Amino acid sequence: MQNSLPRPLNRRNILQLLGTSPVLLAGGSLFALPAQSADAKPYATSVKFNPSSNPSTVAQRAAVFTDATVDITYSDNTVKYAQALSFIELFRTGDTLLKPPAAGGGKVLAAGYTRPDGITPIVDTDGKQMFSDCVDGQSLIQLAKPSVPGIDGNTLFLVTQYEYKSVNLAGAAIYGTLPCPISITTLSQNPQTGALSVKYLYPLPTQAVHGLWTTCAGSLSPWNTHLSSEEYEPDAWLVMMRKAKGSALTAAELTGWRASHMSLANTSLSKFFEFSRNTLDAPNTPEANTTANPYHYGHVPEVTVNPDGTGSIQKHYCLGRISRELVQVMPDQQTVLMGDDYTGGALFMFIADTAGDLSSGTLYGAKMEQTSATYGGTFKLSWIKLGSASSKDIKALADSLSPKDILDVRFTDPTDASYTKLALDGWGYQWVKVLAQQAKAAAFLETHRFAAIAGVTMELTKLEGVSVNAKDKIAYFAVSRIETTMLAGPEQTATTRPETDDIQLPALRPGGVYAAPLSAGQSDTMGQAIPSAWVPTSFYVPHGLLGENLATDADGNNANLLKISQPDNVKFSESMRTLFVGEDGSGHLNNYVWAYNVDTQQLTKLLSTPAGAECTGLQAVDNLNGFAYVMSAFQHAGDWSYNATTGTGTLNGKTVPAELMSAISSQWGGINQQSAVGYISGLPVVRT
Repeated sequence: MQNSLPRPLNRRNILQLLGTSPVLLAGGSLFALPAQSADAKPYATSVKFNPSSNPSTVAQRAAVFTDATVDITYSDNTVKYAQALSFIELFRTGDTLLKPPAAGGGKVLAAGYTRPDGITPIVDTDGKQMFSDCVDGQSLIQLAKPSVPGIDGNTLFLVTQYEYKSVNLAGAAIYGTLPCPISITTLSQNPQTGALSVKYLYPLPTQAVHGLWTTCAGSLSPWNTHLSSEEYEPDAWLVMMRKAKGSALTAAELTGWRASHMSLANTSLSKFFEFSRNTLDAPNTPEANTTANPYHYGHVPEVTVNPDGTGSIQKHYCLGRISRELVQVMPDQQTVLMGDDYTGGALFMFIADTAGDLSSGTLYGAKMEQTSATYGGTFKLSWIKLGSASSKDIKALADSLSPKDILDVRFTDPTDASYTKLALDGWGYQWVKVLAQQAKAAAFLETHRFAAIAGVTMELTKLEGVSVNAKDKIAYFAVSRIETTMLAGPEQTATTRPETDDIQLPALRPGGVYAAPLSAGQSDTMGQAIPSAWVPTSFYVPHGLLGENLATDADGNNANLLKISQPDNVKFSESMRTLFVGEDGSGHLNNYVWAYNVDTQQLTKLLSTPAGAECTGLQAVDNLNGFAYVMSAFQHAGDWSYNATTGTGTLNGKTVPAELMSAISSQWGGINQQSAVGYISGLPVVRT
């Protein structure tokens, strides 16, 4: 229904009345004020989201589900209530699509695995090409002069990266063993309805950057490129140790580590060597002869889309080598804030030398001073300068240096004051010394170790997505879990307690989304001015963005269903004044996408993904040719400890019924086999 009350006589209405009548100017000439003020169609000025219900049937829990609506207020003070929102699927991984004509045409497998040449397929146990079940970061892009033929609407491009493949057809876990695909999809946008449809898909070759490692979330740069990521950077020191030994590392070699993590460390190393074989080497290459260089991974890939639907990629080596969830560039096009999805990770910031160019700049890490432990804690931030470099220089160091050329790492106390005792990864202690003249190499290639030595607070757990509210100058960071290194010292195990213990919070597995006000006039800890007006100065959880533990219910939920649990993706809409939050965790049977209005602090559930799936691919698109979108995707459907014998799953000690697991398998090509790319439709373009 619409508000039928008479409009008050305000400034806008007076101008509209004047706009319908000629005005007599001095000298007797007539001048007609623009008539569009009276005739213009009312436009949306704000939205209010109304929540989706929880999926309750098997069909709803096995699918992407929403019955959310939105109330739209217009410039003439009318309100359209309860406009339905819906999820529109664009394509699924494993779909057969067409390459753009500029790439030679022909058929291509969406999210298909190839060698970095983008052509040579990597096959599954059935001899057919593998494809990912893990859609992640993506960017919807419009170019000024697209040249793709045969598009019957507006031409748009969607860059999509695929983080990993969960299991092969035989059910074996193959996480981290394959070079990650990344694609550019040419879309046609209906000029009347805004509906998007797929026309072509281009698998982007990555051989120029040695292939891609665990591409997680991504962002759209202010200069219209896609900024990718490489998460969980391989530990170059351990890779070197194991290659030299030729077999698994033992507790005797890693005495400072927790015994329970030895098998995890060796499994991680084995996956990197398998990645090397699938990316650069022959299938049966011995570990000692594999050629993938760990220093080539853990950086920021940047994708540039060409007008013909193809594209190119480069890696920036000068933003630090960390477990990067994504980067978010501030409106100055120089300041870059980063998520570090790590146990014992940190807040990192990069300031580019030149606006719109990430090829050189200065890297900083945050020192956190806790002022409160309530509601997720409150912290003051100061910034430690780690170094300045160009991507070209760091790439040259990565090509030429071994870890033993940069630092010395011991896993038994050397009783030598020149070594610094570190607790990284939550795996245990190590003692590290940066070698002479190698500070720059250490800062940019061994960033976690170097930052810890420099005094950066290395205690955050799973610092994931980051986004920016430019109007209010606030950045938002998702902390997926408050645990391990974020706890007060007595609550930690002996081998995960950081030496500094800057963060001392009570455990909260559902985590929260933190806000960081951004300011100018800041200096680093050495008193040098930081050349940016977008520097985070504090860190806290706004009301409504902290999760809550609950007793496990019959479905396995152990986090409040009315609150976020283990936030991962965050994206901000400037015009809707809304932060969109996507979950990735075990607190909810179905993970959710939420909308949080930063003015009213109202949190609203928008949609759920299939049980066991992570919400990914978020992007808030405020106005693209007169239409608004929230891009949305998911990965690893049914990932709840599937038991192939019983057909059931397990979540927090509760059985996920075989009926539900079967429905997921039927709809998505198996458990952990297929995912989808799409968007939330029904949103208006809001003008403020």
